[in-house]
Amino acid sequence: MAARSAPNCHLRLEWVYGYRGHQCRNNLYYTAAKEIVYFVAGVGVVYSPREHRQKFYRGHSDDIISLALHPERVLVATGQVGKEPYICVWDSYTVQTISILKDAHTHGIACLAFDLDGQRLVSVGLDSKNAVCVWDWKRGKMLSMAPGHTDRIFDISWDLYQPNKLVSCGVKHIKFWSLCGNALTPKRGVFGKTGDLQTILCLACARDELTYSGALNGDIYVWKGINLIKTIQGAHTAGIFSMNACEEGFATGGRDGCIRLWDLTFKPITVIDLRETDQGYKGLSVRSVCWRGDHILVGTQDSEIFEIVVHERNKPFLIMQGHCEGELWALAVHPTKPLAVTGSDDRSVRIWSLIDHALIARCNMEEPIRCAAVNVDGIHLALGMKDGSFTVLRVRDMTEVVHIKDRKEAIHELKYSPDGTYLAVGCNDSSVDIYGVAQRYKKFGECVGSLSFITHLDWSSDSRYLQTNDGNGKRLFYRMPGGKEVTNKEEIKGVHWASWTCVSGLEVNGIWPKYSDINDINSVDGNYIGQVLVTADDYGIIKLFRYPCLRKGAKFKKYIGHSAHVTNIRWSHDYQWVISIGGADHSVFQWKFIPERKLKDALHIAPQESLADSNSDESDSDLSDVPELDSEIEQETQLTYRRQVYKEDLPQLKEQYKERQKGSTSKRRERAPGNSLRLHFVHGYRGYDCRSNLFYTQIGEIVYHVAAVGVIYNRQQNTQRFYLGHDDDILCLALHPLKDYVATGQVGRDPSIHIWDTETIKPLSVLKGCHQYGVCAVDFSADGKRLASVGIDDSHTIVLWDWKKGEKLSVARGSKDKIFVVKMNPYVPDKLITAGIKHVKFWRRAGGGLIGRKGYVGTLGKNDTMMCAVYGWTEEMAFSGTSTGDVCIWRDVFLVKTVKAHDGPVFSMHALEKGFVTGGKDGVVALWDDSFERCLKTYAIKRAALAPGSKGLLLEDNPSIRAISLGHGHILVGTKNGEILEVDKSGPITLLVQGHMEGEVWGLATHPYLPICATVSDDKTLRIWDLSPSHCMLAVRKLKKGGRCCCFSPDGKALAVGLNDGSFLMANADTLEDLVSFHHRKDIISDIRFSPGSGKYLAVASHDSFIDIYNVMSSKRVGICKGATSYITHVDWDIRGKLLQVNTGAKEQLFFEAPRGKKQTIPSVEVEKICWASWTSVLGLCCEGIWPVIGEVTDITASCLTSDKMVLATGDDLGFVKLFRYPAKGKFGKFKRYVAHSTHVTNVRWTYDDSMLVTLGGADMSLMVWTNEMEGYREKRPCDSEESDTDSEEDGGYDSDVTRENEISYTIRALSTNIRPMFGVKPHLQQKEPSVDERPPVSRAPPRPEKLQTNNVGKKKRPIEDLVLELVFGYRGRDCRNNVHYLNDGDDIIYHTASIGILHNVATGTQSFYQEHNDDILCLTVNQHPKFINVVATGQVGDLADMSATAPSIHIWDAMNKQTLSILRCYHSKGVCSVSFSATGKLLLSVGLDPEHTITIWRWQEGAKIASRAGHNRRIFVAEFRPDSDSQFVSVGVKHVKFWTLAGRALLSKKGLVSTLEDARMQTMLAVAFGANNLTFTGTISGDVCVWKDHILCRTVARAHNGPVFAMFTTLRDGLIVTGGKERPSREGGAVKLWDQELRRCRAFRLDTGQATDCVRSVCRGKGKILVGTRSAEIIEVGEKNAACNILVNGHVDGPIWGLVTHPSRDFFLSAAEDGTVRLWDIADKKMLNKVNLGHAARTVCYSPEGDMVAIGMKNGEFIILLVSSLKIWGKKRDRRCSIHDIRFSPDSRFLAVGSSENSVDFYDLTLGPTLNRISYCRDIPSFVIQMDFSADSRYLQVSTGCYKRHVYEVPSGKPVLDQATMDRITWATWTSILGDEVLGIWSRHAEKANVNCACVSHSGISLVTGDDFGMVKLFDFPCPEKFAKHKRFLGHSPHVTNIRFTSGDRHVVSAGGDDCSLFVWKCVHMPH
Repeated sequence: MAARSAPNCHLRLEWVYGYRGHQCRNNLYYTAAKEIVYFVAGVGVVYSPREHRQKFYRGHSDDIISLALHPERVLVATGQVGKEPYICVWDSYTVQTISILKDAHTHGIACLAFDLDGQRLVSVGLDSKNAVCVWDWKRGKMLSMAPGHTDRIFDISWDLYQPNKLVSCGVKHIKFWSLCGNALTPKRGVFGKTGDLQTILCLACARDELTYSGALNGDIYVWKGINLIKTIQGAHTAGIFSMNACEEGFATGGRDGCIRLWDLTFKPITVIDLRETDQGYKGLSVRSVCWRGDHILVGTQDSEIFEIVVHERNKPFLIMQGHCEGELWALAVHPTKPLAVTGSDDRSVRIWSLIDHALIARCNMEEPIRCAAVNVDGIHLALGMKDGSFTVLRVRDMTEVVHIKDRKEAIHELKYSPDGTYLAVGCNDSSVDIYGVAQRYKKFGECVGSLSFITHLDWSSDSRYLQTNDGNGKRLFYRMPGGKEVTNKEEIKGVHWASWTCVSGLEVNGIWPKYSDINDINSVDGNYIGQVLVTADDYGIIKLFRYPCLRKGAKFKKYIGHSAHVTNIRWSHDYQWVISIGGADHSVFQWKFIPERKLKDALHIAPQESLADSNSDESDSDLSDVPELDSEIEQETQLTYRRQVYKEDLPQLKEQYKERQKGSTSKRRERAPGNSLRLHFVHGYRGYDCRSNLFYTQIGEIVYHVAAVGVIYNRQQNTQRFYLGHDDDILCLALHPLKDYVATGQVGRDPSIHIWDTETIKPLSVLKGCHQYGVCAVDFSADGKRLASVGIDDSHTIVLWDWKKGEKLSVARGSKDKIFVVKMNPYVPDKLITAGIKHVKFWRRAGGGLIGRKGYVGTLGKNDTMMCAVYGWTEEMAFSGTSTGDVCIWRDVFLVKTVKAHDGPVFSMHALEKGFVTGGKDGVVALWDDSFERCLKTYAIKRAALAPGSKGLLLEDNPSIRAISLGHGHILVGTKNGEILEVDKSGPITLLVQGHMEGEVWGLATHPYLPICATVSDDKTLRIWDLSPSHCMLAVRKLKKGGRCCCFSPDGKALAVGLNDGSFLMANADTLEDLVSFHHRKDIISDIRFSPGSGKYLAVASHDSFIDIYNVMSSKRVGICKGATSYITHVDWDIRGKLLQVNTGAKEQLFFEAPRGKKQTIPSVEVEKICWASWTSVLGLCCEGIWPVIGEVTDITASCLTSDKMVLATGDDLGFVKLFRYPAKGKFGKFKRYVAHSTHVTNVRWTYDDSMLVTLGGADMSLMVWTNEMEGYREKRPCDSEESDTDSEEDGGYDSDVTRENEISYTIRALSTNIRPMFGVKPHLQQKEPSVDERPPVSRAPPRPEKLQTNNVGKKKRPIEDLVLELVFGYRGRDCRNNVHYLNDGDDIIYHTASIGILHNVATGTQSFYQEHNDDILCLTVNQHPKFINVVATGQVGDLADMSATAPSIHIWDAMNKQTLSILRCYHSKGVCSVSFSATGKLLLSVGLDPEHTITIWRWQEGAKIASRAGHNRRIFVAEFRPDSDSQFVSVGVKHVKFWTLAGRALLSKKGLVSTLEDARMQTMLAVAFGANNLTFTGTISGDVCVWKDHILCRTVARAHNGPVFAMFTTLRDGLIVTGGKERPSREGGAVKLWDQELRRCRAFRLDTGQATDCVRSVCRGKGKILVGTRSAEIIEVGEKNAACNILVNGHVDGPIWGLVTHPSRDFFLSAAEDGTVRLWDIADKKMLNKVNLGHAARTVCYSPEGDMVAIGMKNGEFIILLVSSLKIWGKKRDRRCSIHDIRFSPDSRFLAVGSSENSVDFYDLTLGPTLNRISYCRDIPSFVIQMDFSADSRYLQVSTGCYKRHVYEVPSGKPVLDQATMDRITWATWTSILGDEVLGIWSRHAEKANVNCACVSHSGISLVTGDDFGMVKLFDFPCPEKFAKHKRFLGHSPHVTNIRFTSGDRHVVSAGGDDCSLFVWKCVHMPH
């Protein structure tokens, strides 16, 4: 029976033989103390060669696979494998954990590296994306994360010479990373022609951006920047696994077994070939090197560690060795000496000395070894092999005695008999053979009883019996040596076994867990003398049990260190040590056994710090010696707090139901009622399952909680104030040390902790995201900066917070058992205690984790359940109160003594200056001295001591005390019965607050003419409460049963009460004494009602579906109402007392006639006409609207109508109290809703005069009193209700621009597809036919003609080597807003288009660009704070929020020097649509385009995300900080406006309330501006501007604009507000208006743009000027004084811009676009010279050779020729119906070629005049025409078509030219074709979905530019016939570059954008001569 407790002895790890060399590298280093650090299995090892001593770090729970050394060489970081792997940073000197980094990686941590100053750590995961993480490891905080690569990463390193740069390498790649903000951005290393693309295994960074890396083929690759500059070939002959940099240079080690040393410039110093040294062997492979001074450490693949002294390099010293690859199974101990023998699949057998900790012999066999045994005389060693043979060796010289092979399958177990005569050999073919030792191992017998492989054998002491275990778990016995099976159990009973290694058998039953049949214990060994047993299992755990242990599920101590399978375990011959071996980790662990007697003086082996407990956690099965749990505690542990529906789920549920109900649109819904509720008083205190939740605040008020309300009670005035920020039960409360702030934790799916101010009742911080289901304990640190919290999830997670910042500092799994209390150490903020069921734990913080140690009870006591804890007067001392009434006194983690304090559990403790106070279940408060020696005074809570001023009555003497607090000369006591009492030091007790006790409360009745009410509850009490200012309980009466309903008689004299046993009674309403009682029913009485008037009848409804009607006078039952199919829920009388209305649980609404009870059927039309005496029904047409959208999930439990029949109050299962207008017809009525109750509101009642509403909470046992505030009476209070659930169905207005912006979907460049619907095989994939005309290289034929006619651009042709962006014509106004700003006092403006930010100088028109974005910019803002001058933030489009380079991001940059200050990779998938800086400029707000429209707040300088939350389910257009705030901001969007507050890490929002104004409705809001005194202005889609005070609409400025108000701007210096809208210009109105601070008066400005309607998208005000950005891509400056307009920037309005042509001789160009305009641009003057409105979309444009005419092709098939001088039309023609794609003049100006999408080219002869008759056309063009080029002699035309084919035609006949030779001889006048062999190289590999759209060859004929669907401009050499030609890329455009041209003289390139409607002018940089 002793197996009920764990053994008292202990194992201590003494030595580990082995080193992990396989699958790991770079894992072996010298520490500063010249010790050697490495790892094996799950243990970090620090080995001191001087003392030959090992220290162990055991904080990991699985195999360690990576290690990094801190630059100061004391700290070590190690990473492990596992499902939730973590990183430990630990001290190599003390082997204690410093920090734990977790919750980032999965699968495992492959590499680690510290940066130069050791502040940051980078880690790489083993997950599919090989995630790279950067940590601030001291704080345990992740700074940045990004996907690393698609394939394995082998090494990562910080660049030690450049800050914020890293390099990683791996399978076929190397990447160079830069860290900016929270973004890690990679650039792939370019291998180029210098070396082969191959796997890089290791790297080291050096000065001058040099990186050295070791490759798989043994070369060293040298990188400069991201380019490979040279290779050092043959550095090694095979892969280089390790590279180590030190002061002198670099050391490399490779698979070839060589170590090479290099100097700092990587010149070779020396080579050491380990294979050639005396310890070397063939196949030695180096995995790790470390070079320090003249010592080199080498780790090998085969688990050896060598130390080489440089000047004796051929004599490496072998420090450590272990088994190599393959599993390790064989273990035997020498019978007389301290030796252990191991054998492994690596075919070696090794003998280890347990005293010297060294390998003393090794022998290699032919076969893998699976088991071993040494004979009793120690002479023979038998080895069983994997192939079925066994070998016997002589121990002294390892020579072979015999080798026998009788079996084919592996020998898994063999043992010599105790007398040394026999050897038993167990095989996997399920037989055991017996051999005679002296007979040269002749076979004597065979045991064949098993059906499965043999796992274990044991001989009896007399060598006559053998017992076996097999794979089926069967235990069999055999007689020796013959092998006959023994079936008679009696024969075996007395046998004594020489050894016990079997896993099944009575004696070892206890090693198996209770309810498991798993076969995972691999090995057992019994120690008969010490009466203990060790086991080894598949989970890497070694357990110590008592022996024998007979009952399943015995207690144990457990030890971790091995990784997975521990394959074998044995005691040494003298039981001093235990040896265990690991299968996969190849390691041998040697444990020292510390018996019980030695433990007493060895307190230093307190439980070792580790994340897994070494004291048996698991084994808490049936602890018989622990007393039964106290009933109260038992009750409490069974509470679950789980909810079917959490409030957090409501928005999603609503959405789902809305989807389903889309079809059923209801009639227009009533508005919400005008009056509102304000919580006035709450009767109740949560004491039944919470402790220590009651305190005095700074000013002597009392703070506590009940239901979902934090209550501050003023005992002088008897008033309460409420914190209503929670939406579900509050479970715990803690007071800040300054007593002015409170922390409360609640129930929830993702439960929150609120820290709030008791003065202002405002939240300061809300903490979420770390707990599940609920928070059950919180505590502040002594300095008030930190908060500890405990969750009620299964592992009772503990979190440590920096609550002001809202940051999670550390987190840990607390315990499997419930935790009741957490307390932070007042002296050391990094330490804390938790206490709970059967445990107390002492924690200290380590980075992102917490390390816990169980309290060590020793012999003093038992592991008791702890209910409360406090710290004493030093940091070591702690005290805890137990469930048995003791107080335990702890020093550090040791129990020093226990003191008996109470009868029954000690529930609450409080530390005073000089002593302690405790309270217990016995109802006694005890005061103690400061060491718990003496009890100074006790107070018993008794009715007799109650003072006269009490606000109620004590229900019983000595109620269980749950909370105690001291202050103001009093002791404050909270009881389990829901009472709060104040005990004066001299003895009298005042009762302050009380509520019902445990049990649900349902019954509620209000008095007919007094402000009192009655309640009845399952706690078997009936209570009368005073609702007037005295707020007290007037009377209470105990009942024999609980009750569910009550009712006052109409005269108020009698009170009827329905009980739960089916009886009811009538009592005197004043004295509560019985008048009469009846018992006619078996089930609960659910409602009871007196008839109106004289109260003649009493209707009594019960759960057995009947209503009995009694005559009150005669006390007889006069009628029964039958016919309900379910239990009755509500009953109401009509005003005459003749009719009953009844609701049932089946949702039936029934009517019965009184007094007989006849059922009536009344049509619903008639029901409305009946005048009811009361209305508590929840069914029927009159209240259809009270059922919520999610009616299936929640029930409305109660309702009550005011006496004026105007307002219906309801209560429901989710804890909401709602007010509706009555009658609430139509579905989903509008309401006001209030949260204060936690779950079910069971009853609601108006008082007799409707001045108050009383509500009951079922489970929260609280009675809440609300005052009813009439419509006119509105002081604005913060706790006004939220608006209704569903948005009003009326639309918020319509506007095409808004709709378009709302529905636009942004694609990222990388996913863009072709803009032209081309089909066919892409050029680079087409098979080429060899041309006939392939001439020999030297030929006599005349030279080939030039491909292209070249204009003599200077005498020597200079190729173009680069393009530099010089000008951009374009501005993104069509779907973005508030994106044009002044900088530098109005000298510059900043705006954006495509993916570039543009700084434009107003005076000169020069531009400079920010080009770091890799995709379209969608929003821009400027930091207004003087500290951050010219700081700009821009947000871009992106793909998924996976933190990779294509994820959406925000760049913060300096507008003047274009330096990137920070990059924030966001979690907004799709893109960022709005950004805004806070008042101090330190915070940035961003809004995403993801479906939730997430709002995120960043501390942008650090790249830290502070808070994030779903913004709204509809599109948010703008969110802006209030200009004077860092915590308040407003978001506006489709049919919503929300007012937000940042509290710590949480975002709290309030919807704008519109119901305060008559007929106001929520519209789509488009813009926001701010005024003083918390005024907010929002611009709407209808042109109104709404004015909000706080979050309540106070007025509207009607028709501020005639169309939507798109933009608003608040001027910080004078508060004036600018609005911009969509208007037709008129005399008085304008699209821009300037308003005063309150939006009362305005001045309008007209924009002289000539548009029919002006649509303003952006406004900004500078000094005397207003800057306006419009939908039509203009940026205009308006003077405030003279209203003069100056257009600064022009652009096309809609794209794509298809047509582009440059002037033949001047720096002009023309563009033609979908917006129906052709525009003329001047590059030199940087402006638009002219534009022509054509009225139709234009597709192409062309100059005549002289530049005097322009031809324009239109989308409708028409083309026009204009004269340049007069802009008059010279001629026009429409011969085609479809769009004209290209139009060309022939070089001799004679012909005009017109190519269209009708697969045709038409020729016109211009010499025939402007009639333009077609003279011919080209036949058989297979697809639409893309580009055309004339030959220089005007005789040929080349046409590129939509099927990737190029054709040549004769001009003007239109005949196709098919002869290749003719084609090759043509010289072309221009080349714009994307097709043809000459330009094959422009097609890229990545063009599956996307095309090259346009090309142009320079006038010099040697350069070529192209534009493609990815938005890239590329520069090639011409011609480029090789596939995938080399090129330079230029980014900036959005997807689809539609056209591109060189200007004359090749001075510039102009590119036209498709999606971005912008024109880019690039300057050509020519190569120098």
